[in-house]
Amino acid sequence: MDGNLETKYGEVFIDLDVIAQYAGSAAVENFGVVGMSAVSMKDGLAKLLRRESLSHGVQVQIDGNKLTIDLHIIVSYGISVATVCQNLCETVKYRVEEFSGLIVEKINVYVDGVRVID
Repeated sequence: MDGNLETKYGEVFIDLDVIAQYAGSAAVENFGVVGMSAVSMKDGLAKLLRRESLSHGVQVQIDGNKLTIDLHIIVSYGISVATVCQNLCETVKYRVEEFSGLIVEKINVYVDGVRVID
């Protein structure tokens, strides 16, 4: 299911993969976020994703015109996880709503790891 917008000129259809890529890009720009992660079901380890794979750490669900976004992130060591998550939610919500015109109802953040940054 994709995001649909009714405009005076017609309908706009937004693929959820596009929204996931955009949300992942907005997420990694936040201070304290090292990157997106993918959890391997085989060994349960969180893997830091490369810049090209940002949407793999993001899951987007849609109900009507309301989005639920799940973000799997790796945070920087020594930084308040609560503060990083709060800033992350505010930034991603604002950027995705401005980009898509859809309403972000909920953002779930899963901190899958911590990395020491040199």
